[in-house]
Amino acid sequence: MSPKNHRTNAKTHQQLEAGSDRASPILHQKAREIQPYGKLTPMPIALDENVRAESVGNLNQLLADTMTLRDMYKKHHWQVAGHTFYQLHLLFDKHHGEQDELVDTIAERIQLLGGISLAMAADVAETTMIPRPPRGREEAPVQISRLLEAHELILKEARTMAKLAQEAGDDGTNDVLVSNVIRTNELQAWFVAEHVVDVPLVRAANA
Repeated sequence: MSPKNHRTNAKTHQQLEAGSDRASPILHQKAREIQPYGKLTPMPIALDENVRAESVGNLNQLLADTMTLRDMYKKHHWQVAGHTFYQLHLLFDKHHGEQDELVDTIAERIQLLGGISLAMAADVAETTMIPRPPRGREEAPVQISRLLEAHELILKEARTMAKLAQEAGDDGTNDVLVSNVIRTNELQAWFVAEHVVDVPLVRAANA
């Protein structure tokens, strides 16, 4: 091999090595958090830090409960059984999707206020006030009762939080709570509750 060809091959090899290095992912990176949980960043949204902090705390509690209700809907979607299987299977999945949208809406509001939203299942489990269901399958009326109790808990706290946000001048949080959380949960509670009304299936009473 001529010296010229040798130099060309060596240069090409170096270029390939350099290109490979630049394209390689940098793995196992660790560093300090850029924002600890519970700390707020300044946000130019014309809201006092104390007001934002109160809303963030309330919304994170609501977020944990909403994520729990969302996951309970998916659990019941998978595990429901009985003559109403088809209707409840579809309804539970529809409600799961709507609760998932609420999760995003609440979490985005927390971030917009300069806070940090809960995200991991372990943190949600430590925070939620909704009782944990068993791992196994339950009868459909029990599943529905659990869902209705969770809806009622969320509605109670959402109404209280909406009032506090309104009094503090946090109109954005109040709007999220009223227009999204309260209205969605009220409608879902109605749809689910109608499945446990004790009416005859085929022949009307005293017919």
